[in-house]
Amino acid sequence: MERRITKKVQIGDRVIGGGHPVLIQSMCNTKTEDAKATIGQIRKLEQAGCDIIRVAVPTMEAAESLSAIRKQIHIPLVADIHFDYRLAIAAIQNGADKIRINPGNIGSVDRVRAVVEKAKEYKVPIRVGVNSGSLEKSLIQKYGGVTAEGIVESALDKVAMIEQMDYDNLVISIKSSDVLMCVRAHELISRKTRYPLHVGITEAGTVTSGNIKSSVGLGIILYQGIGDTIRVSLTGDPLEEIKSAKLILRTLGLRKGGIEVVSCPTCGRTQIDLIRLAGQVENLVTEFDDLDLKVAVMGCVVNGPGEAREADLGIAGGIGEGLLIRKGEVIRKLPEGELLEALRQELLAVRGA
Repeated sequence: MERRITKKVQIGDRVIGGGHPVLIQSMCNTKTEDAKATIGQIRKLEQAGCDIIRVAVPTMEAAESLSAIRKQIHIPLVADIHFDYRLAIAAIQNGADKIRINPGNIGSVDRVRAVVEKAKEYKVPIRVGVNSGSLEKSLIQKYGGVTAEGIVESALDKVAMIEQMDYDNLVISIKSSDVLMCVRAHELISRKTRYPLHVGITEAGTVTSGNIKSSVGLGIILYQGIGDTIRVSLTGDPLEEIKSAKLILRTLGLRKGGIEVVSCPTCGRTQIDLIRLAGQVENLVTEFDDLDLKVAVMGCVVNGPGEAREADLGIAGGIGEGLLIRKGEVIRKLPEGELLEALRQELLAVRGA
């Protein structure tokens, strides 16, 4: 895959665009006014691998809370603002590393200009965000409904407005809950602008449906070299978004590191509780995100030993027991109940090597 080279944009201490690695974003579901709760959630997301975090700023109290939050986290902080331009200005003044606005709902041109001038003063990037649900009526009429073409035109119109205010420190986000519409929109806009793109399938759904829609949509978009930051939008714990985003990037070869777990789907030949064991292994390896390994968890003697030998470490199940395999060599045979701890010790040994 050949990455599309976009304009470099500095967000806090991170750089996106210009061929830099695709970064993972998430959004807090705490009340931003509650600085303690928000800081606690952000720190958990940092540990899970979140690169950039966004928070909602619906009130002046939330905007003022950004100052305390920013001082106690270690990743760039993005303020999400709708409707009230004064909240965008206050967010910038209180330490936001980037602001997300839709100029279409901020109000008059003068209000947008006031936000842009403050962003210019503080050298804070603006993410211009347009969702299919907020498309202007004129564009819906022009294109006969909500379409990818309308979403792109709306976004580029907003970008042009800000460019006319002599500011180009911009990131673009165009989202839809319709996966194929979202894919089409990104294909179109990538040919028309060099600004970095934040990619996601908005309102994708719960952990199950949202992961499927996000994986399909982000997979198609990223495989075409489009996208500089991503968010997997899930209804649930934001930590799940980070797990999914990391796996999508690793699967596409856009991120190295972390342990890939492969496991068989089980069948009537399985003689150990493989479903439980595979889940335990998947949880275990999150503690070893600094390692770049493949771990196989296989359930029977048909494909198990062969698949496990192709991994760096593997478990091949038998009747209430299993083989522990390292680099194709059987290390030992262990009772089922001892396999997980034995794998943990092997991972610790790899880390310490």
